[in-house]
Amino acid sequence: MASSRSKGLSVGYRIGYRLRMIGLTIFGPAQLGEGNDPKARLVREREARVAHARAARAARTPDQS
Repeated sequence: MASSRSKGLSVGYRIGYRLRMIGLTIFGPAQLGEGNDPKARLVREREARVAHARAARAARTPDQS
């Protein structure tokens, strides 16, 4: 079972995500609106990946109810 921190994402993706977030924090543009902020876009992409991983995991495991 995946830990709550990994949320079903690979180690490589999680390391890359952290490096990109750090890079954007240090070298990224000034705060922008929600629609064009690269950090907000990165967070939205991660949320979409987490949702996809959860859906894939739910499809693999039969419902225990």
